[in-house]
Amino acid sequence: MILAVDVHYTEPGAIAAGVCFEDWRDAQPSHTCISRFDAVAPYEPGAFYRRELPCLLGLLGEHDLHPTVIVVDGHVFLDDAGRPGLGKHLFDALDGRVPVIGVAKTAFVGVGADHALLRGDSARPLYVSAAGMPLADAKAHILAMHGAHRLPTLLKAVDRACRDAAP
Repeated sequence: MILAVDVHYTEPGAIAAGVCFEDWRDAQPSHTCISRFDAVAPYEPGAFYRRELPCLLGLLGEHDLHPTVIVVDGHVFLDDAGRPGLGKHLFDALDGRVPVIGVAKTAFVGVGADHALLRGDSARPLYVSAAGMPLADAKAHILAMHGAHRLPTLLKAVDRACRDAAP
């Protein structure tokens, strides 16, 4: 099972969502999971993972999810020197057992052009990074995902699941 995850913040808490699917080309998730958190850490510039990582780990635990790959909304690495982002912290928290692919809509300074991926008819790239699998494989997976536009269908679906679950 492949799992795409996202977190939506509701003061003072958050909602984490995951959409599960079996094949990169799937148009619909096999199921969707939602977890609610009453409180989250405050936003801290440069340490966003401290706020989001507990929500993602909580989602995995609450729903007893054991994906073969996780796709996060964000970066695995924040630059080409290997500065860890949310995805790398998740990969490490899972003891490196589950590859993590990051899909970000904007690049950080220091993210090389080899991370850019154009999908559909968009002139604006997504920025893909990965831990536990080669970058070329991660980019091929994201490129193969269903949807004719910049953002794959199931990445839009997990974002929507978070927002729809918000009070």
